[in-house]
Amino acid sequence: MKKKKSFWLLIVLMVSTLIFAGCNSSTSGDNGDEGGEADEGSTGGTLVFGRGGDSTSLDPAITTEGEAFKVTKNIFETLVEFGEQDTELHPGLATEWETSEDGLTQTLKLREGVKFHDGTDFNAEAVVFNFERWMAGNKEQFYYYNSQFGDKVDSVTAVDDYTVEVKLNTAIAPFYKNLAMSPFGIASPTAIEEHGDKFLENPVGTGPFKFQEWKRNDRITIVKNEEYWDEDLPKLDSVIFRSIPENSARLNALASGEVDLIDGVNFSDVQQIEDNPDLQTFERPTMNVAYVGLTNTRGPLQEKLVRQALNHAVNKEEIIDAFYAGAADPAVNPMPPVISGYNDEIEDYPYDPEKAKELLKEAGYEDGFEMELWAMPVPRPYMPDGQKIAEALQADFAEIGVKAKIVSYEWGTYLEKANNGEADSFLLGWTGDNGDADNFLYVLLDEDAIGSNNYTYYKNSEVHDLLLEAQATTDQAKRDELYKQAQVIIKEDAPWIPLVHSRPILAGKSNIKNFLPHPTGSDLLSHVEVSQ
Repeated sequence: MKKKKSFWLLIVLMVSTLIFAGCNSSTSGDNGDEGGEADEGSTGGTLVFGRGGDSTSLDPAITTEGEAFKVTKNIFETLVEFGEQDTELHPGLATEWETSEDGLTQTLKLREGVKFHDGTDFNAEAVVFNFERWMAGNKEQFYYYNSQFGDKVDSVTAVDDYTVEVKLNTAIAPFYKNLAMSPFGIASPTAIEEHGDKFLENPVGTGPFKFQEWKRNDRITIVKNEEYWDEDLPKLDSVIFRSIPENSARLNALASGEVDLIDGVNFSDVQQIEDNPDLQTFERPTMNVAYVGLTNTRGPLQEKLVRQALNHAVNKEEIIDAFYAGAADPAVNPMPPVISGYNDEIEDYPYDPEKAKELLKEAGYEDGFEMELWAMPVPRPYMPDGQKIAEALQADFAEIGVKAKIVSYEWGTYLEKANNGEADSFLLGWTGDNGDADNFLYVLLDEDAIGSNNYTYYKNSEVHDLLLEAQATTDQAKRDELYKQAQVIIKEDAPWIPLVHSRPILAGKSNIKNFLPHPTGSDLLSHVEVSQ
């Protein structure tokens, strides 16, 4: 009897040992849970990032929207990188760079030993390939290249395996700041040739994360690049970008543990989040502007006096109190005050409905007119609730006899149709890509940018000349003066109603470490950890 009991005891002990060993043999990278609670033994776990909308493309060279760059920033790397929370320049895929005295020759030394996610080598020929692709791309597709470089690049040459020389037709003062922008992520030539037009769904870069899956309007998954050139990074095993359009639904998903990190937080919800010991908030350094675009080629909006009247009609302080909980400042110019060259001597159009009516009468619209006002369908850092802000603007315009019909479209369609000049007036905004005035004034309001980011179709030859001169001038004090002059003219022409410069808030679980929101809105997640 004793022998039989001992035998069964031995069997139980053996089975228990096997089960215990199996529980402790889980390896990193196998965590398929959506929450940030990684499996025991995982080196970094999974971060689920809840955001307001899906990406339109994962090829950074052919998009202008921030939801794309949120993802591509972690898949692709640029030749020059910005600082952790600023736009100071640091080595990226290039470790050194220099400019000739005349500003027409740029020489870059490249990082060695780097591979693309498909196993091919990163080298000077790959950089030349990317430049040639950008240069050959049409204006509609390669928005950023054409707006930042246009026809100013004469040639790009591989001097040797790890040296690239760029010859310019004219100096470009923000040349390296432009190269640090997300649209200029270096892509695998092999993957581009293999996938062609489908590269936007099959992105291959050199970054800390590799693309794994895209379920449209639901999620994008990226996973750790095990062959990354910095062997200490990334800390996470994977990141899932979840599309949750409603701000309140996104916050509920965070509170319930369905996601780990969210952007587009309603400013009115900040105190509630900060009072929750399981959550924390993050403030993004501000470098944005929200605006009402007034398409200069449509109906009454062709008249400068009408555009000025609409500027006088908007009560910005009420909008800030109602939708930003005070966490924003009224916008006067098309770029934020933190940008060098901002003209702080310009005074805003005061909120004055009576003055607005006088201007409409002078323009021949004493009885007002009808127009469409397009409301953004997704929240953005500068625009927490496009529909409600549109309703507030609608009420302001009604006070001066202007009947604004609110319409909206799916985000990709919204951008495409607005870009085609189909909107009378529309809500939009911009988060600066490189901290330079050129990235606001030239990219958003120059005649060269019509068909890319100048949705208002605004043209002024004097502004155009000033902006081109500023681009080609390396003396920053002179550049600042040129930009200040341009802002005076833009203020008078009133192609926009600048609304606010917001101070965006993100929220996440309390166990998230080393997340540093970037002022450009494109967040590098390679250092982020989810503590256990």
